[in-house]
Amino acid sequence: MSQQSAPHPTDLVVFGGTGDLSMRKLLPSLYLLDRDGHLDARTRVVAVSREGLTDADFRDKAAAAVRGHRAVQVTEPDVLRRFLDRLSHVTVDVGGEQEGWDALTGALDPGRDRVFYLAVPPMISGRICHGLNEAGLVTGGSRVVMEKPLGRDLASARAVNDAVGAVFEESRIYRIDHYLGKETVQNLLVLRFANVFLEPLWNSRWIDHVQITAAETVGVGGRRGYYDSAGAMRDMVQNHLLQLLCLTAMEPPASYDRDAVRDEKLKVLQSLRPLTGDRVVEDTVRGQYGRGTVRGTEVLGYLDEPGGPAVSDTETFVALRAEIANWRWAGVPFYLRTGKRMSHARSEIVIRFREVPHTIFPGTNLPGAGSLVIRLQPDEGIHLTTLAKAPGAGALRLRSVPLELSFANTFATRSPEAYERLLTDVLAGDPTLFMRRDEVEAAWHWVDPVIEAWNGLSITPETYPAGSAGPAGAHRLIGRTGRTWYEEERPR
Repeated sequence: MSQQSAPHPTDLVVFGGTGDLSMRKLLPSLYLLDRDGHLDARTRVVAVSREGLTDADFRDKAAAAVRGHRAVQVTEPDVLRRFLDRLSHVTVDVGGEQEGWDALTGALDPGRDRVFYLAVPPMISGRICHGLNEAGLVTGGSRVVMEKPLGRDLASARAVNDAVGAVFEESRIYRIDHYLGKETVQNLLVLRFANVFLEPLWNSRWIDHVQITAAETVGVGGRRGYYDSAGAMRDMVQNHLLQLLCLTAMEPPASYDRDAVRDEKLKVLQSLRPLTGDRVVEDTVRGQYGRGTVRGTEVLGYLDEPGGPAVSDTETFVALRAEIANWRWAGVPFYLRTGKRMSHARSEIVIRFREVPHTIFPGTNLPGAGSLVIRLQPDEGIHLTTLAKAPGAGALRLRSVPLELSFANTFATRSPEAYERLLTDVLAGDPTLFMRRDEVEAAWHWVDPVIEAWNGLSITPETYPAGSAGPAGAHRLIGRTGRTWYEEERPR
C-alpha cells in the first residue's frame, strides 16, 4: 500500500541471490513487477553468492525460476529478455577476503539508490552489514531488508537488531513478513477504517471471539533440520499470527503513516496478557503430525522426515488462547492456530459476533451465523454469514447464508503476489507494512515465556494424523467454553 507510486532507479543487491527464497519468490516477483511497468528502466538486480557463477549462468537459472513460477504462467519473450538484462552475479564470501567486496563495489552505480536484501540466515546479517560498511557501500539512502526468523528468542533478536542497527538507522531497516503483503491483509485495514458501519461493532460488546488460522497441507519437507531448531511457535506464531492479531485488534491510527500504523500495532503486543506457568498448560496446545493421508496420498510423519533425529519434541502445530487487556477487547478470547499436514490449506481471520440478546425465533439459532471471515488464502476474499428466511410457505425456517466478496470475481485485475507488493514498497521507501524493532522484540517478549514453560514443564507435543484437523487438545481448548473452530460450523 505504498504511498509512493513512481519507480526509482535502484541497485537491488540480493545476498543469497542463488538460494531458494530468491529463486522461488524474489526473482519471479521482480519479473512480474517489470512486466507490469513497476520497475524503473535503470533498476538492476545484483545477486551475491559464493557459487562463482558468470552473469550468463545466473541469468539461465533466473529464467528457469521465472518460467516455473505459478503466477507467471506464460513469459513474454521481450519482457523476459529485458528483465534478464537487468541481472548480474557477484561472488562474495562474506567471511572471506576483501576481493569479493571490491567486486561488488565495482558492480554498483554510485548514482542509484541501494537496497541490500538479506535472503540469508539472520545470524550472518550483522556480518554482511559490517562488510558493506567496511567496503564503503552504505550510502545515505541505502536500505536493508531482513527475512524472518529474526532470532530464536528475545536475546538473539536483540543481538541481530544491534548488529544491523550499528550500520543502518532504524528507518532504513525493513523487516519483512510476507503475510503483510497479501491483498486481503491490507484490505483488512481498509475494511476496518474506511467503512463506518463496522467500527461500532468492533469491540467486546458485539464480538464473542476471534479465530486466526494458518493451516498447511504440506509437511516440513527438506527443512527438517531448520524446523527442529525452530518449531511452529517460532516459525509462525511469533511473527505471522501475531501480526494478523495486531491488524485485527489495533486502534484506528491517526493516519495511514509508517509510524502511526506501527505504533498502534505495538500497543496491541504490549497489551497481550502474559501466558506463563499454569496458564500455558491451560491455554496452549502443542502438536506434531504423524503418518497419515493428505488428499488421498499417504505421507510420512514428522519423525520419519529426513534430516532430523528419530526422537524430537518439536511442535508442527500450535493452538493457543490469547487475551488483550484493554478497554476494547477485555473478555474477548483470541484463538490462534497454525499447523502443518492439516486436512485443508487455508489462512483466515474469523470474527464471531455475539448472539442476539433475545431471539423471537425459537429453535432457530444456527451454527455459522454472525461470522465475518477474512480469507487470506486460498481464494482471497471477505465472507459474511447471516441468517435469512428460507423460501417457502408453512413454518418459518431460517437458514445460514453467505454474503461473498471474492477478489478474483469482483476485480478484473490480477492480485499481486505478496513479495511483489513488499518489494514495491521497499523500492519506494515505504516501511509501513514492515516490522519495526520494538514490534519484533515485544512479540518475543510474549512468546519466550510460553516456550520456556513448555520446556520447564516438559509439555510434549500431542501426535495428530497427517491430513486431520489437528490434535484433539485444540478442540478441547476452544470447546471448553462451548465454542468450535470455524470449519466445524461453516455452512455446507
